[in-house]
Amino acid sequence: MTLTNPAAADTPAWQHVPVPAQVRPQAALNEAVAFGPDRAWAVGTDAVGREAPGFPLVLRWDGTAWRRQSLPGVAWQGELLSVAATSPTALWAVGRDATGGARLLHSDGAAWYESRPPRGVVLSEVVAGGGETWLIGSRDGTQVLLRRDGSAWRDVPPPPGAVYGLHILAADDVWAAGATGAGAAVSHWDGQTWRQTVVDGFPRSAVSTVLAVSPTEVWAGGTAGFIGGPPGRPIPPLLARYDGQTWSRVTVPADFGAVTSLTPTPSGALGWVSVARSQKWGPPGGTPLVPGPAFLAWNGQTFTEYGEPEVAGEGGSSMLRLAPVPGTATVWSVGRAAGPEGTFAPRILRFG
Repeated sequence: MTLTNPAAADTPAWQHVPVPAQVRPQAALNEAVAFGPDRAWAVGTDAVGREAPGFPLVLRWDGTAWRRQSLPGVAWQGELLSVAATSPTALWAVGRDATGGARLLHSDGAAWYESRPPRGVVLSEVVAGGGETWLIGSRDGTQVLLRRDGSAWRDVPPPPGAVYGLHILAADDVWAAGATGAGAAVSHWDGQTWRQTVVDGFPRSAVSTVLAVSPTEVWAGGTAGFIGGPPGRPIPPLLARYDGQTWSRVTVPADFGAVTSLTPTPSGALGWVSVARSQKWGPPGGTPLVPGPAFLAWNGQTFTEYGEPEVAGEGGSSMLRLAPVPGTATVWSVGRAAGPEGTFAPRILRFG
């Protein structure tokens, strides 16, 4: 049974929100975090050309518009990859400069400052939740996880395989999404050890986002891999649900694409699923592939499909990262969209 309902014409839709005029057309956004109707931040890169490295970019939503924040003392070229916060006055952003070096920024909500990254670690993501802040990265090619402990970063032993995303409920209640040689895997940290289970055993499958609603309801999303096939063959999305005992694959109304974000409702239940590069098989005799839904709203029983709004001069998004506004039905999506002549463009969307 397919658990979907196409969004009706009279229902709310996702709306395009412009970036500040001073942001270059070939900028890109990677992640956002929100704390209220007038407090949200997005990070990425402000590109200067198709090949040249860009500059770290931070945007702030003030309730009316997105505005660029200054980064005093930050003179390096590169990109901010991720942003997270435990409160509106305790934000962290991680990035990488043009030489591949790790960069770490900290903010009190008003200004951003450069902070010393953990020695020898290449950072890829920062995640916050339950009063905790963790980093995902690698050291000498080996996966590392680090937890903020007072004024220092402390290593936490990672689970087997790769970790691509975390959902942190408390210091002793952390869920990790990733992959092992056996397939897509989710691991749970109880403060002492990891307990890992395989979500999907198809070769090269992986999950990059996980949302723990309760001990008997955990969701994980990513891609189901292929071995062989023609070059450039699209990959199906992967969405799985855990009932406290086993993981079960959940059908989504997209034949190809990647589940890139799972976000909760104000009550903590699953609210939204984003599917980047979403495609469906076309009707017989017609176009082989047609656009699929970019967003899926979950009401506890079925999905409602939503597409991206059309933006003049731009194509669809190649990346969709969701950021819910706590206590409201509003959700932000940031990423990068296809631009003219093979370039890309920053993309900000809002629902509610």
